[in-house]
Amino acid sequence: MSKKDYFNIEKNINKITNSRSTNFLDRGTLSKVVSKLKGYHYQIYYPYPESDKVILYTSTLPKIRLLEIISYDKLSHRQILGSLFGLNIDSELFGDIIIDNNHYYIMVMDSIYDLIIKDYNMVGSSYIKLKEVPLSTINNYHRKYEEIEIIVSSTRIDTVISHLIGVSRDSVKKIFQDNDIILNYEVLSKINYNLNTNDIFSIRKYGKYKYGGIIKTSKKDNYIIKLYKYIDN
Repeated sequence: MSKKDYFNIEKNINKITNSRSTNFLDRGTLSKVVSKLKGYHYQIYYPYPESDKVILYTSTLPKIRLLEIISYDKLSHRQILGSLFGLNIDSELFGDIIIDNNHYYIMVMDSIYDLIIKDYNMVGSSYIKLKEVPLSTINNYHRKYEEIEIIVSSTRIDTVISHLIGVSRDSVKKIFQDNDIILNYEVLSKINYNLNTNDIFSIRKYGKYKYGGIIKTSKKDNYIIKLYKYIDN
């Protein structure tokens, strides 16, 4: 764990132990913070089922604003995320980017609402407008996945990725060495890691996936496994 990550976790622990709330936390940070909060009362705010980012709070949920991004052009998750980072906004100050039937939404903490409204007017080369909408707009939102079944000789993550994206194990090793594989919200540290059901991993340029587990064993003692690829829709 880097010093930056360590201090970030300690900062969020202190917020809860001092009866305050956090900003948006990814699930990796959440698990580390929660593991240190035994004996403390807190609640977790999930903006929608399966949200990647959540908020920890003790009694009162901080004010959150939901903004719809209006654009004549089709936008991608990567473009929207890059444009937010282009404004030098800390990732804890905004929640998940939601794309639902060509509607685009971002949740932001109230503390950056004015800045976002004033300065956020482009995503890539596309001009955008922002419109605040009720948080209830996304109450019934559910992620969309493409279901994939592949046959593998083991559930090692390098084996799975090799078959999934159609490259050699040596190529997967290079992707791993470039820190381009994220497992459960952290850079993959062991290339021989065996996947567990509901593990979430992403491969730079290839997408994000949830591991659904072994469906059955083939006659040649290989495994037929299920994966769910996150899709923007």
